[in-house]
This record gives sequence, C-alpha cells and structure tokens, in this order.
Amino acid sequence: MARLWSRRRFLAGSGAAGLAAIAFPRIARGLGANDKLAVACVGVGGMGWTDLHAVARSPRVSIAALCDIDAERLARAARAFPGARTYVDWRELFAKDGAAVDAVAIATPDHMHAPIAMTALRAGKHVYCQKPLAHDVYEARRLAAAAAGAKAVTQMGIQHSSRSANRGAVQLIHEGAIGKVREVHLWSNKPPERYRPTGPRPAAVDPVPAGVAWDLWLGTAPARPFAADTYHPTWWRGWQDFGTGWLGDMGCHIWAAPYMALRLQAPLSVKAQVEPAWAAAPARRSETWPTWEIVQYEFPGTDLTAGKTIKIVWSDGGKYPRRRVKLVLGGKDFPTQGALFLGEDGALLLPHGGDAKLLPEKKFKDRGMPAPPPADHYLAWVDACRGGGATIAPFERSGPLAEIVLLGTVALRCPGETLLWDGPAMQVTNIADANAFLKRSYRAGWEVEGL
Repeated sequence: MARLWSRRRFLAGSGAAGLAAIAFPRIARGLGANDKLAVACVGVGGMGWTDLHAVARSPRVSIAALCDIDAERLARAARAFPGARTYVDWRELFAKDGAAVDAVAIATPDHMHAPIAMTALRAGKHVYCQKPLAHDVYEARRLAAAAAGAKAVTQMGIQHSSRSANRGAVQLIHEGAIGKVREVHLWSNKPPERYRPTGPRPAAVDPVPAGVAWDLWLGTAPARPFAADTYHPTWWRGWQDFGTGWLGDMGCHIWAAPYMALRLQAPLSVKAQVEPAWAAAPARRSETWPTWEIVQYEFPGTDLTAGKTIKIVWSDGGKYPRRRVKLVLGGKDFPTQGALFLGEDGALLLPHGGDAKLLPEKKFKDRGMPAPPPADHYLAWVDACRGGGATIAPFERSGPLAEIVLLGTVALRCPGETLLWDGPAMQVTNIADANAFLKRSYRAGWEVEGL
C-alpha cells in the first residue's frame, strides 16, 4: 500500500511556529529477516484486548511487555501471553524494558494517548495508537510533528479506513463518480447509555477497587476521588478530563473517508449546536459532553469540490441529517452511522462498517464498484515496522484528521458561536476564550517532554 501522506506535504501544511518536524533517535534495533518485532501493549482491556490479539496474529510479532493499571485485566492478558513481562506503570515499562521493545501499541483512555505516544516516539519506538490519537488539538499537532521527524512507523487505530469498502469509496470520489462534491453529512447514533453522563460529578467517595492503580489511571488529568460505575473501566468517554465524547470516539472513524477522499486541509470555521439543557448548565458544560450535538465545519474547497468552500456537518445523539438530505436516500432510513457525499451528479452513501452505494441506484445500476484488495490495518503496521510497505494512517496524516475532530470538541464548549480557525497558527481568531480549550495543563509530576 503506497504511503498516502508525504513528510514534505505535512511540513508545508503545519505552519505553526515551533511545530516543524523534530529530530528523534533512529529506531534502536534493526530487525533481521527472521527477527520478531517486540511489541509492548499499554492498556490491555476493552479495545486494548482487541488490539493486543490483532497485532499478535502476525507470526513476526512477539508480545514482549504488557501494561495496565487494572490487575485483573493485566492478569488476563498475561495468561494469554505468558512470556510477556508485566507492568502497572507505563513509565516503568520504558525505563526498564525500553531497550528490549521495538514497538508500542496504546489503548488507554483518550487523555493518556499523547503522553505515552510521545514518550515512545522520543525513545525511538514504532507506535500504534487508538483514535482519536490525542485529547487536545495541541497534542495532535505535536504528535504529527514528532512523527514527521522520527524514524518510526506510526498508525492511528481507525481500522475501518483499511477496509476495501472505505478505500473504494475514496476511489469513487477521486474518479469523479458523483461529480464534484457539494457537501458531506456524517452521523453516529449507536446506543449511548454508558457514554453520555449528565453529571454532576459524584459527591460520594468510593473505595478504589483492589488491584486498580487509581492515581496512574488519572495520569495527566486533575486528581479526583474514585467513584464506582462512573469512570473506570468504560464510562470515562463522557467526562471532559478523560474522554472526547461521542465526536472523539467515532469521529476519526467516520471523518476519515471524506478527509482522504476530498484531500481536506484545516477547516476555516466550525460551529456547534448542542442540547439546550447542557448549554444552559455551567456545571455540566465544565465536566461532561452534551448528549447530542450538530457540528458544522467549513473547509477550503479542493479540486474535488464544487465551490471555493465545502460544508461538512457532523451529528450524533439521535440527530440525523435534515429531511432534504434524506430524500437522496429515496425515503429509506439512514444507517445508524455513516457518511453521505452529495455531488453534482449523484450521491455516495458509506454506512460505517458497510458497503458503499451510489445514488440514485437506478442511475448507477450498471456502474461497477471498485474493490481494492483487502488490507489489514494492524498487520500493515507490523509489516511497515519491519520495512515492508506503509501505513494508511501515519501520524503525519492522522494527526491533522484528529485535529479536525478535536476542533469540534472546542466548538462544543462555545455553543452557537462560529469559531474562525487559523490552522497554521493553531488559533481561533475571533473568540479568544476558545483557545483555552486547545491545550490542557498536565497534573504536576506528569509533564512529558515534547508536549
């Protein structure tokens, strides 16, 4: 698979002062033809369990180290990979085992992605990191710059982008199958029960479960007491200190196709409409994400768009594109999650996890659909780490994609306001207060070089 994002193109587009590529050490260990890639997995529950086994499917991988703050999850992973060394603190893993590890796979809560990934890059390791790559716009920008200067192979965990259907949809747009694109609608409405807390933060202080290293779980985030059934293990996404909400969770998956298909650069503006009760409650706005949101972006046009700018709208929490857009589907319901490209000569529907479809069906009934050869997102990373091929979502490319998504989370905190965005300067130019949401301050003692 050809590398789809060049280092030169990234550097030309990043622009922000001090964010040019950073020189990092070369990969510490050269691999021979018969050597196995020694992988450390940080976060081995939930999606981390999936990533661990997906990477281990390669016969050219050795799972060298496992790390998790939850003893039960760590023990389960250790039983599956008894030869791996185990750690509770990822910093100890790097300090004690760094020389023996070639690559690191990261699947922690969002707020710890960038600290661990940056540490790995600075140590000369290849990195696979779950979406949304970072918690903040600034972190995503720094990781992209670091990857551009490193001698490492990187991949963000947007595995659907490697699917034949997704790559075929990108190909259809590049071929002009629906003409130049006028607008794009994206949505995600999977069941929300565990991901949309309405607050307030629990007043009760519960005992930390045996085997859970709570301070390590908090990491860079401000200290707070443990509360049962509230944060760990899977409820953290809806709390701003730890997660990036629904948009951060699913956004990088669903945004990837239009980002790649239209060759998008940084947006010009972004505006969010949110649940009114959330917008009117300062306590909720400072702690949680809204239970629904509609976020409208405007981007500079490209050679694949119909105008000088193009509008892309994200919606979730039970919200779908407006009725006029649904008419394109011939009265059929929207899939639960997906993307819809509206072009001058037709439309392209890409359900999340499903097959792409050209609309109206009658018009395109005789057109063959492209079927790029299957690609495995995880094994492509493994092979690239060993010197064969390349990844579809290296940080130089997926960092700017994550920025787009995370800029939407900035707009959520300024509901109803149109934020004018200067991408090269990494700055909201018309509402100064919004810039406070571009970068977090890490808890004392958790500072990370490079961030």
